[in-house]
Amino acid sequence: MTRTLAEAFPDAHCELDFTNPLELAVATILSAQSTDVRVNMTTPALFQRYRTAADYAGADRAELEEMIRSTGFYRNKTTSLIGLGAALVERFGGEVPNRLEDLVTLPGIGRKTANVILGNAFGIPGITVDTHFGRLVRRFGWTEEEDPVKVEHAVGALIPKKDWTMLSHWVIFHGRRVCHARKPACGACVLAKDCPSFGAGPTEFEIAAKLVKGEEAAQLLDLAERTRNGYKPGRGGAA
Repeated sequence: MTRTLAEAFPDAHCELDFTNPLELAVATILSAQSTDVRVNMTTPALFQRYRTAADYAGADRAELEEMIRSTGFYRNKTTSLIGLGAALVERFGGEVPNRLEDLVTLPGIGRKTANVILGNAFGIPGITVDTHFGRLVRRFGWTEEEDPVKVEHAVGALIPKKDWTMLSHWVIFHGRRVCHARKPACGACVLAKDCPSFGAGPTEFEIAAKLVKGEEAAQLLDLAERTRNGYKPGRGGAA
């Protein structure tokens, strides 16, 4: 299944825009209860105004709140960002640390956010258990765990560590584009033959195809159609 996802989403990546670890930490905090698209619309001006941890630590609360208002829960997020800046200045020389045990001590950063930062800003493998990831790996039958930390450990035991970060991207991309929460596109899914939850959504290809989202839709539908006809993604060709 992971080989299939890798072939389906060769360009999978973190969909938050950033150029350094601090920007990614800030963007990930803003993404809570928001969308990556909305965050990416907000961060260009934010990153231009606040360039360092010290900038966030000394930010004017009203100004910062206004700049991030559109991402929702802006008061709590402002508190987290100011606290994050202060903690980085006081304890880490103004730099974002690259250890999980340090990251999770910072305001606004839990284990999920820490793994996003480790995997995408530092190249240190991490599994990001967001709502998409947890939902899909349970549908896939990889684990029955509900707790995100237990999900992370259960899936981590199945997949080589070197693939953890990309696995997160593959699964999250699949969740956003094909395996939707309420109505998954089962009949147009590249994992149809391997997924124990096949049938949770429409199984007819023509109906399911209309549910596939994203700019990769045509590629995904082509791969799903070929899979239905015997092609085995990730294994080098036909059955």
